[in-house]
Amino acid sequence: MVKPIQEQKDSFIYPRSRYHGEFKPENVIFNANLQEFSQKVGYIANLETGGKLSPEEAYKYIQTLWKELKHSKRQLKIGLKQDNL
Repeated sequence: MVKPIQEQKDSFIYPRSRYHGEFKPENVIFNANLQEFSQKVGYIANLETGGKLSPEEAYKYIQTLWKELKHSKRQLKIGLKQDNL
């Protein structure tokens, strides 16, 4: 089956890798958030390298993205030790 043009463009611009960890909904969601963070940091770094953003602007954008990723980790309760019942 051939994908529509827009879907092909999206998968090229925003590639997603398969998830290979423990399959729990919160892990899959966090993995998607982590991949999005990584892509955006790459774009910001390229804009800074190309002179379109100052180093300070790039740092602030990445800092904001990092805070959003940390917030999603807390919301999803990733990495918290489970109580042994």
